[in-house]
Amino acid sequence: MRSPASILIPTRARPDYLQVALASIAPQAARAGAEVLVIDDAGDTPAIRALAERLGARYEPHPGPLGLNVARNTGLERSTSELLVFVDDDVEVAPGWLEALLRAAREHPEIEVFTGPVRPRLEGPAPRSCGREGPPITSLDLGERDTRNVRFAWGANMAIRRSALERIGPFDTTLADGGDEQEWQERLRREGQGQREAPGEGSDAGRGQGRDRGPVLYVAQAALDHRRAGPDARLRSLSRAAHARGRAARRFDARRGQAPSLARELRTLAGCLGHVVRRRCPAGLTMVAHSAGRLREGLREAAPHGRGGHAATTPSAPHAAPAAPHAGSADPRAIPTDDFLSGESGTVGGLDGVRRGAEDVLLDAREIASGRRLRLARAARHEPPRRRVLVLGVERPEHRRLAAAAHTELERSRHEVRLRFGLPGGLGKFENLNRLLDGLDMAEYDWLLVLDDDLALPRGFLDRFLLLAERFSLDLAQPAHRLRSHAAWRITRRRPGLLAHETRFVEIGPVTAFARRTLPTLLPFPPLAMGWGLDLHWAALARERGWRCGVIDAVPIRHIAAPAASAYSREAALAEARAFLSERPHLSAREAQVTLATHRRLQP
Repeated sequence: MRSPASILIPTRARPDYLQVALASIAPQAARAGAEVLVIDDAGDTPAIRALAERLGARYEPHPGPLGLNVARNTGLERSTSELLVFVDDDVEVAPGWLEALLRAAREHPEIEVFTGPVRPRLEGPAPRSCGREGPPITSLDLGERDTRNVRFAWGANMAIRRSALERIGPFDTTLADGGDEQEWQERLRREGQGQREAPGEGSDAGRGQGRDRGPVLYVAQAALDHRRAGPDARLRSLSRAAHARGRAARRFDARRGQAPSLARELRTLAGCLGHVVRRRCPAGLTMVAHSAGRLREGLREAAPHGRGGHAATTPSAPHAAPAAPHAGSADPRAIPTDDFLSGESGTVGGLDGVRRGAEDVLLDAREIASGRRLRLARAARHEPPRRRVLVLGVERPEHRRLAAAAHTELERSRHEVRLRFGLPGGLGKFENLNRLLDGLDMAEYDWLLVLDDDLALPRGFLDRFLLLAERFSLDLAQPAHRLRSHAAWRITRRRPGLLAHETRFVEIGPVTAFARRTLPTLLPFPPLAMGWGLDLHWAALARERGWRCGVIDAVPIRHIAAPAASAYSREAALAEARAFLSERPHLSAREAQVTLATHRRLQP
C-alpha cells in the first residue's frame, strides 16, 4: 500500500535539533503509515544515521554539503508518496499536525500546496524587546481558521503534491538562505495564470485547466514550533542568522529585478538603528543585522570586482601629493620609484566614497549588533589605570571646527589629558611639534599623541584606544582609518571583526601614539618640514629595539581633508625624504605593508 505522505527533513550537523523534530514527528507518521526521510547534507554521519534509524526514519546522506534545495530535491527523488511534507530539522510538531495536513489534502484536491502555523520559540533567556518585533525566526500565524489563497508556504512547514513538483520542476539549487520556496511557488502561480489567460477556445478541458493552482491553503490545525535553543537563541547568533538572511533576501530581490536602491537600503538601516536607540530595544538589533545584510549584499553587487584600487603615488603624510584625476585609478604620471612611497594616494571620493561610507555604516552596525562596542566601553572604564596623556598638534585656521570637535572628544576621557596645539607659523609639521615640546618634562607622561587637525574621532575614542594599545602591549600605535577616510597605506584601514592588527610601522599621521619607553629615542623629532619617510625610519628603530607597532581597528577615525600638497612642493618633500633616509635605517614600503598578528578578542 502506498504511503499517504512522505515527510522530508533536510539536516546538516544538528543532531540535537533533529532528535526533537523526529521525536515529535515519528509517532504521528507511524500512526498514519507515512514514511519519514532524513536527508543528511553533511555527508554520511554515523550518529545521524543511528538517530534516524532508531526513530523509524530512512536515512539518505549526501556525499558532502550540497545545499538545502539539493536536499529537498533528493527527498523528492527518493520518496514514494503523492503528498510531500517538507519540514526543517529545528521544528517540533504539535499533536494532530500530520493528520490535519492529510485531511486537508483529501478534502481539497484542487489545492496543491498546504501550510500551517509556524510558531517561533526561543528556548532560554530571550533578548529584551520593546514588543514591536517578534523573534527573528520564520513564522506564520493566520489565526484559528483554515484560510485559502495564502500567498506563500515556508519550508519549515510546507506540503506539496508530487504532481505539482513534477509538472513545475524541482527547487532551484542556485538559491540559498532564502527565496527558495517563494521562487518555486511563483513558478506555480505563473503557470496557473498563463492557463487562465489561454484556456483553449471554449472547451471544457481548457476551462478545467484554467483553475489557479498557485494559492496555498493554510491549515490551522497543522501547527508546529520553530525552535532556537542554547547558543542559537542568544542575540549574537540570532543577529548573525538575520544578517545572512538579509543578504539572501537582497540577492533574491536583485535576481527578480526588484531590489531597492542602496540609498533606500541605507535609510532602512538607519531607521532600524534609530528604533534600537530610541526604544532601548536590544531585540531590534536583529532587524539592524538583517538590514545590514541587505545593504552589504547591495554594495557587493555595486562593486562586483572588489573594492577597487587607489591611485598611485604618495606616502602617508597629510597633504602630501596631488589627488588622482579619479579616485581609484592609476595616475601614469606618478609611478613611485622611491622605496618609501606607498604607491597609493588613498584619496576617496565620488561614488567610491559613497560606497565606502555605506560600508562603514554596515560595519558599525555589526559592531553594535554583536555587543562588542558596549563590551569595550565597559572594559575601558576600568583599565588601564588612569594615564597621563600629552596631545600635540598643529592647527590651521580653516580646520578650526574639526580641531575643536577633536578637543572636545579627547577631554571626555577619564584619563588625564593635556592638550597643546599651535599655529603653523611658517614652519614645517615636525619643527612646530618640537616647538610645542619645549619646556616639557616628557618623563611625566605615559603616552604622547600627535594629531592632525582634519580628522573626526569616534565617541569614547581615547579610553578604548588606550585599553587596546596597552592590552596588546603596543609601543607605537594608531587608530585604523575608516573605509571612507583618506589613507595612503592600505594596511592602516579598518578590518572587519578585528580589535587590532600588529604591523611593522605606524604612520606619521593623522593620529600617532607613542608609549613612554619610546620617547627618549624618538624625541625631539628630526627638524623636518614635511616628514615623508620618517615613519619608515621609526619602523626600523622599532624592529631594532623590539617595540611593538599596531593599528587599532575597533576605534577607526576618518581623515577628512584630501591629500592635496597645496601647502608645499611635492618635489621638495621627496628631496627632504631622500636626504633624511639616505643616512638612516628604514623599512621599505613593501616591508611596511606586512601584518604580523591579528587580535579579535580581549586577552585575559
